[in-house]
Amino acid sequence: MTDLSRYDDWLAWLSATAEADPDVLCVWVGGSAATGGYDEWSDLDVVALCTPGTAFEAYARWLASARAAFDIRDVWEPPASTWPDGRQCFLNLQDRPGLLLEPTRLVDLVVLDLADQHSHVDVRRHGDLVVLYDPGSRIVLEPEDVSTAMEQAVDQVRQRRVTGEWLVNRAIARGHVAEAVDLYLRFPLAGVVRLERVRHCPWRHDYGLRYLREDLPAEVADRIEELVPGVSSASLEELSLRCYAWLDELFEAS
Repeated sequence: MTDLSRYDDWLAWLSATAEADPDVLCVWVGGSAATGGYDEWSDLDVVALCTPGTAFEAYARWLASARAAFDIRDVWEPPASTWPDGRQCFLNLQDRPGLLLEPTRLVDLVVLDLADQHSHVDVRRHGDLVVLYDPGSRIVLEPEDVSTAMEQAVDQVRQRRVTGEWLVNRAIARGHVAEAVDLYLRFPLAGVVRLERVRHCPWRHDYGLRYLREDLPAEVADRIEELVPGVSSASLEELSLRCYAWLDELFEAS
């Protein structure tokens, strides 16, 4: 089981706060603590589900309570439009966790209305949840059907193949380095990653470069990382050629 001891104070607070809040129905820890890869620089990913229609008020209460209970140094709240049925915030308990001078203490808190798309969890995608509070057994563990989204994504990779190569190589030829790198990452490299995920880890086909080494064979992850600009001495033009050749191999094999 993942060692979450450096967040023991938060785990206790989350459990107690959930139990005392009549609108909160269940709370769990997910992220790398559930899926793997958790280390000294990992944050604590927390999801709280509430009685429908109460998530926004519950979020405000929880944020105010957290500020009172902990020495929170910085708060980032993504735009309200990020979640139509709730809110999210990143609570930093260190001034600059990005310096990695000590084990990270950062909580990613999401408070949402109870709905099937939130409470029905596919452990293949989201890992073995650390459930802190669920007296009504609201959390349902069941496979998620990602076939339609996966087929649409693969079709887009195919459709973008020719136009994407033109965009990337045109930017390279013009000497627009920043634009070329951006397009290279978004078109051929992202396409290769998507198709390799479909082959080896279809339930997380849309995770991009995250959890690469947890989800793909080591030799595939190594090959992908060798195509990241700056990892080798290869020019961006050469990387583009190699990446599109791999993409075509995957098309032929599928």
